[in-house]
Amino acid sequence: MADHPDAAGRHTPVGRVVGVALALAALVAVIVLAFSWPSVTADAKNLPIAIAGPAEAVEAVEATVDEQSPGAVSFETVDDRGAAVAAIESREAYGAIVLGAEPEVLSSSASSLAVAQLLTGIASGLEEGVNAQAAAAAAAAAAGAPAAPPHIDVAVTDVVPLADTDPRGTGLAAALFPLVLGGMVGGIAISIAVIGAMRRVFAVLLYSAAGGLVLAGILQGWFGALQGDYLLNAAAIGLALAAIAAPITGFVALIGRAGIAVGPVVMLLFANPISGAAVPKEFYPVPWGDIGQWFPPGAAATLVRELSYFPSADMSFPWLVLATWAVGGLLLSVLGHFRTAGGAEPDAEAARSAESQPVAA
Repeated sequence: MADHPDAAGRHTPVGRVVGVALALAALVAVIVLAFSWPSVTADAKNLPIAIAGPAEAVEAVEATVDEQSPGAVSFETVDDRGAAVAAIESREAYGAIVLGAEPEVLSSSASSLAVAQLLTGIASGLEEGVNAQAAAAAAAAAAGAPAAPPHIDVAVTDVVPLADTDPRGTGLAAALFPLVLGGMVGGIAISIAVIGAMRRVFAVLLYSAAGGLVLAGILQGWFGALQGDYLLNAAAIGLALAAIAAPITGFVALIGRAGIAVGPVVMLLFANPISGAAVPKEFYPVPWGDIGQWFPPGAAATLVRELSYFPSADMSFPWLVLATWAVGGLLLSVLGHFRTAGGAEPDAEAARSAESQPVAA
């Protein structure tokens, strides 16, 4: 196939062709790593699980569970079943083990299906162990032929189940990506289409408020993925959109169009994969799960889940994280209103440039 030069008779240098191809291959590798690494390396570590019962029984169960799943569970002793339920409902624990005459395992599919499945496996092992102990005790106590003791069932109770409209939690987990993408696209579009830092501030606020109402209406009213109060959900989604969009417009106001990279690089490639939307933050290698909660995608995922299913949980941290990113981004735009250096295009020059562009007939 003939390689035709451009109108000026020039070809792209071979070195540049090779560089572009290799750079694109590296970019694809980074994208694949960013989205596949968290799921490939996900492994439960130090999951907070409440436990209640006699001290000797608690020690025996802790040793057995640690032998079955080394390092997966971090037990927190509570007084009784009521305290265990309260710990789950406030998201201080993902589940609980209640020991006694009628042992029981408490789970919460709304908190995490993966942890709920882990607890179901623990319940099976616990049931096998208590029945083996009961049989041994009966054999030791019997003078003649030992009578088979009654079988002890270990019940598994889902304390905070997922809603019937989203029984697998797929809608709740999938809701995060459109939220991240919406905030990112909104910030980029406003940065490009709106001239003037203060006008961008207004556009971000209006877009976030309207987007929160619309997305909450779709996710809650139509798909049934969200539960709880519609206006609170709309406020959380709107704040999340602002927390993602505002830093983009803020950095654009300070350093010019290069600030657009804040969206795809920081929010999409870095923060989104460690957000904890699909699996708990304890499944990520330390300290990435905790780091993810300091960024808008992670804070939004936690806040939306807790608003839907855990009204007793302390939600001050995710609210504060989202508000800090949103306000910080808006303040950057305000600062950009007064800047004339730093590589950014002044608003007046941008306006004159836009006005000087020829208008198509």
